[in-house]
Amino acid sequence: MGHRITVNRIEASDAAPWLLNRHYAKRMCPISHAFGAFEGRNMVGVVTYGTPLSSTLKDGICGKARANHVLELNRLCCENIPNLASQLVGRSLKMLPLPSIVVSYADSGQGHVGYVYQSCNFVYTGLSAKFKDPMVKGFEHKHHTTIGDEGRGHPSRIEFLRNKYGAENVYYIERARKHRYIYFCGSKRDRKNMRRLLNYPIEDYPKGESKRYEIAAVESQQSLFE
Repeated sequence: MGHRITVNRIEASDAAPWLLNRHYAKRMCPISHAFGAFEGRNMVGVVTYGTPLSSTLKDGICGKARANHVLELNRLCCENIPNLASQLVGRSLKMLPLPSIVVSYADSGQGHVGYVYQSCNFVYTGLSAKFKDPMVKGFEHKHHTTIGDEGRGHPSRIEFLRNKYGAENVYYIERARKHRYIYFCGSKRDRKNMRRLLNYPIEDYPKGESKRYEIAAVESQQSLFE
């Protein structure tokens, strides 16, 4: 028997256990819109969208005039049910404000290619730029953003980290490059105009073996209906 899936809007707090316990990043992110996939009363997946923190990213996709329409699909986490992720993403895209420009990344460092986005007809615009992040010896288990956040507000984050942990313990690591996908939500005319303004060249979809990661269980989501 097949899985009957429904997709509903949820609160960010309902998505939190999935993001903190099941998603590989193990951290929250800016959430403007959150959606859950349900099998009966049981939530079996979440997807979240938020405004990107980087103004360079928002301005760079289709120009400053469209920057306020940019959303990032920043978390996607599902049970291992066939086609669940693509169903959740595809249906949630139709529930976003119009027009919207959705950008999402598939992390090559986690063995992800982005087949979910390919199945949902995102356009592929290549790999993110090469970048190096500061890291502290003994804290390699922490996400690079968590390390960087320690120096927020300081004129030089790397100087802050060196002063706190010792210069000999701070070094740079190359950030894994990510596959960048973009989707245009809106009327036929809006989609055509946004695609015309796209500043990235559209490339052929990448291929390769996609890796899954183990995720822990979370408590029942029945409270969403109570």
